[in-house]
Amino acid sequence: EELSVEERNLLSVAYKNVIGARRASWRIVSSIEQKEESRGNEDHVSTIKSYRSKIESELSNICDGILKLLDTKLIPSASSADSKVFYFKMKGDYHRYLAEFKTGSDRKDAAESTLSAYKSAQDIANAELPPTHPIRLGLALNFSVFYYEILNSPDRACNLAKQAFDEAIAELDTLGEDSYKDSTLIMQLLRDNL
Repeated sequence: EELSVEERNLLSVAYKNVIGARRASWRIVSSIEQKEESRGNEDHVSTIKSYRSKIESELSNICDGILKLLDTKLIPSASSADSKVFYFKMKGDYHRYLAEFKTGSDRKDAAESTLSAYKSAQDIANAELPPTHPIRLGLALNFSVFYYEILNSPDRACNLAKQAFDEAIAELDTLGEDSYKDSTLIMQLLRDNL
């Protein structure tokens, strides 16, 4: 049975909080590790490395858990266009979080899985959701961040963000009263990233 919109949002926020704390920790620990390496503090570096790998295994477990739930339950039971886009976007997001810290072939696999999930979401969004829909806009925002941060393609990132922003501006009159705040906030974020 499909989750309600409220349940879907609660699940998303819960996972975002759990993963967000660890992504922040990983970034801080990684930057400390680089500082200590440049100072030649080998003892500190090995301690930090083992702590970083602990955070990485937690990140992996969290991502694997939600990705399994998405593949086995949430995506197969999604019937509406917005829930399909929501879940494929979410799948892309959690593969992207893996790509942030993985290396070598693991990073390549995570990046390919991210691209594939975002493309699936984008195909459905472009066909079935208006350009001002907050889920479609949120997808464009995250997809552009992926191009910029993971694939190091600033041009593609900007093109994607600009197209989403321009298409939404052109159809501002389709903005629903309820999603007006959400949509305009994401549009500002898209514009800020340009």
